[in-house]
Amino acid sequence: RGRNAFEGFSTERIYTLVARGKVFEDLTEEPRVLAILDRFLQPGYLLTASQSIQILPGEAAQDLHTDDGFYRQPRPRPPISMTVIAAVDAFTAENGATEVIPGSHLWGDLGDCVRAKGAETMESQLVPMEMPAGACLVMAGTCVHRGGANRTERPRLAFTNQYCEPWGRTQENFFLGVPPERARAMSPRLQTLLGYDIHPPFMGMVSSVHPRKALEPNWLAPVVAQDPRSA
Repeated sequence: RGRNAFEGFSTERIYTLVARGKVFEDLTEEPRVLAILDRFLQPGYLLTASQSIQILPGEAAQDLHTDDGFYRQPRPRPPISMTVIAAVDAFTAENGATEVIPGSHLWGDLGDCVRAKGAETMESQLVPMEMPAGACLVMAGTCVHRGGANRTERPRLAFTNQYCEPWGRTQENFFLGVPPERARAMSPRLQTLLGYDIHPPFMGMVSSVHPRKALEPNWLAPVVAQDPRSA
């Protein structure tokens, strides 16, 4: 269960989903989703978060928020991340469907909007993203939204992948969360999404070499290989 109201005290989350089964690897690099991301993010964009979210009966609605609000560049601005939310169970207005304020990706500072419009006025603009099981929604990280309240007697299961610009710091540290031997077996495209690539001219290098070399069998970090104390 969540550790705070934002995570949800009656919500179950599993993180680093991308490394928990081949099906999640495939979903993370699903071509139709990547085609959308290619339109909005720079080449070499990264996976920033990968988790399942099961909203249990009785869970309250989240506070209004944006998914890339921790990037402090002033709004309005282009999104620095994009969010994919996929319905494992059908989303309804009663079972905790994600609720979005259409057009809010064009707003200025969220705090200023809350003070100017009022939270109740903003909540009145929310639209539940009702969709069948197997469908997904893709939205800009600048879009104001929340997880809805589950007023039914059944849980609502979904998973979400978020992707960010190649220069952005990711929410999940996949270098530590995904064992190298597991990353080594993944596709080159997925390795790039996890950060095993260079954002020109040299962001992401490992002691001047391409980070994918670190996945080679028997690779030894230069700081160890060049240390006379290790001889």
